[in-house]
Order: sequence, then structure tokens, then C-alpha cells
Amino acid sequence: MFWYGHDPSGWGWFTMSVGMLLFWGVLITFGVLLVRAVSRSSDPGTTSGTGTTSGTGPRPTPQQLLAERFARGEIDEEEYRSRLSVLRPGDDAGYGKR
Repeated sequence: MFWYGHDPSGWGWFTMSVGMLLFWGVLITFGVLLVRAVSRSSDPGTTSGTGTTSGTGPRPTPQQLLAERFARGEIDEEEYRSRLSVLRPGDDAGYGKR
């Protein structure tokens, strides 16, 4: 029934162990890549070609960015008004005039 030489030697156990680790590693890697590909294609925020998301919301307008810089104190009121008048050339509200 149990003849000599039919069971795996030490190298056989080593080869089977490495093979099993490689098998599960490839299977798990394939599963992770598949889930990432499916979730990326269903994400409405991705841009075509780059795979990067555009963020949480719409991009701020130049006026909003300028207002944020003014609020942080990066620019003074005079510079704020002059830049705002450049951004709104058709607005005759008196921005940039003193």
C-alpha cells in the first residue's frame, strides 16, 4: 500500500508551498485589480485617459480664487479690486476705481 519513494521529499514540500503562495498571490492580485477597474469605470468623477478624479465638487471660479486669496491676506484690498476689475471687464460697478 505505502511503497517507498511515492511521497514527496523535502524539495517537493517546498515546491508545493511556494506554488501555493504564488497561486493565491496571483488570484488575490487579479481580484484587487478587477475590483479597482470596475469601481474606476463607475466613478463619475474620473476623467477619460488620465484616471485621476476631478475632486469633490466643481472647480472654483477665478473670482472665488481671488476672494480666497484676499481673505487669507495674501493680497491687499487695492490689488484685489484691480485684479477683480480685470476679471470683470464689462462690469461698470466701479471696481478698481477710487
